[in-house]
Amino acid sequence: MLKTLIYIFLGGGTGSVLRYSIQLALHERIVPYSFPWATFAVNVLGSFLIGLFYTLSARFNLSSETRILLTTGLCGGFTTFSTFSHDGLVLIRQGFYVMFLLYTLLSITLGICAVWGGGAFGRWL
Repeated sequence: MLKTLIYIFLGGGTGSVLRYSIQLALHERIVPYSFPWATFAVNVLGSFLIGLFYTLSARFNLSSETRILLTTGLCGGFTTFSTFSHDGLVLIRQGFYVMFLLYTLLSITLGICAVWGGGAFGRWL
């Protein structure tokens, strides 16, 4: 268990640094700020990477440690949107279309509401 947590920690730290670097690079080149391009790019790239990593880990029979480092760690640190996207694809592949729609709409709606609520709570404190 500790070994798994270390892999997640290493991947997560790397993913977070990569996200920050990409966001800095894009923010310096996009003026004025009119669309969250950096976040958008990171989310789409992270979604691509988690799909790639899961496929490669199955195709090449990578160890569970390598898979967890790349998916939960790297992609999780890079963006949790990648995990959200992967979970949605799993629901589609299993034929749970209504559950996919419910999961997607609730995740986005409640996520935005939770950000607003957290901000409101923080202002209240």
